[in-house]
Amino acid sequence: MASRSFGLLGILLFCILNFQGTKASVKKQSMTQLLDKLLEGYDKRLRPDFGQGPLIIKADILIRSMGPVSERDMIYSMDCYFRQLWTDERLAFNVSLANVSLNIKMLERIWSPDTIVYNGQESFLHEITMPNKFFRINKDGTILYSQRLTIKARCLMQLQKFPMDMQQCPLHLISFGYTENEVLYKWRFGAERAVDVNAGMTLSQFDLTDMPAWNGTTVFREALHSMLSVNFHLKRHMGFFLLQVYVPCTLLVVVSWVSFWIHREATSDRIALGTTTVLSMTFLGLDNRTYLPKVSYSTALDVYVAMCYVFVLATLIQFAAVHYFTKYDSGEENIQQDPTDTEESEEEKMVISEDIEQSFVKCLQNKTKNVCEDMASEN
Repeated sequence: MASRSFGLLGILLFCILNFQGTKASVKKQSMTQLLDKLLEGYDKRLRPDFGQGPLIIKADILIRSMGPVSERDMIYSMDCYFRQLWTDERLAFNVSLANVSLNIKMLERIWSPDTIVYNGQESFLHEITMPNKFFRINKDGTILYSQRLTIKARCLMQLQKFPMDMQQCPLHLISFGYTENEVLYKWRFGAERAVDVNAGMTLSQFDLTDMPAWNGTTVFREALHSMLSVNFHLKRHMGFFLLQVYVPCTLLVVVSWVSFWIHREATSDRIALGTTTVLSMTFLGLDNRTYLPKVSYSTALDVYVAMCYVFVLATLIQFAAVHYFTKYDSGEENIQQDPTDTEESEEEKMVISEDIEQSFVKCLQNKTKNVCEDMASEN
């Protein structure tokens, strides 16, 4: 009796598994037939709603990371997910599923937007280990297309207040081939939530303070194109420049003041200290310019370094002035004598020597030799 029950249970389980496998196979076959049916007569060369007004494309951006920001090249980069949403009624289907996620090979057989980064440079799509794309079709024909991109875009910076500046780096997205009468871009969740940032994202040199977004138009290839824009407001950190420029320049100025307590006769010591500080300031001034573009105006950092350089150079000039104007009081001057004074002194010496000689002769005539020698030694 027990063996018979186990046999019936096994047959029932086999029938259930076979039914589920058959159901999955039928479902797969029906979906394949549905996709093939959707693509029958589909012309990917024509945009959706062709001849019926502009196609609305909604977009949003999720930023995974941002940076570096290069002041020298005036570009910034970011790693992001760029998502586009549009409706193609030719791909609507009537099944129980709300949406279907498909392989990206399907994109090659349908129409897709030709969105470009208007102010971009060297942007690229991630393709390791496969192209980072996501493609999904809803039953009403709405298509969600997501890509992972690394975008490098131009950012024209104003560096007059560098490094205490704030920069606004824009990102502009337009259609390459369709004008605003054919394709119209809008932010998917409105301008307030157009761009989202990954939790915990930080930048090494900046703080991302605001990201205002808007819709607009621009002239591209002699026609008006719809454009999505967002401005990234970046506030620079001061820590790096405090440690690398401001503190060393301040210390060099203080060190140059040590020469005020060195005796003025220690010429070599004061000259060595002044020359060293001047050369060090010159090196710092040139080194901080290597990270900046060759702009025609001076930055706030340039002004500070120049003022420090003036203070250091002034200490060296002060020593030279003090040494020059006080040397006459110490007996170091080399006063040139008048030639007439020299001739008069020579004549006086000759007269004195003749008088001594005559006196010595008279002494020999009147006194002893020893006494005259004593007189000669005294003279």
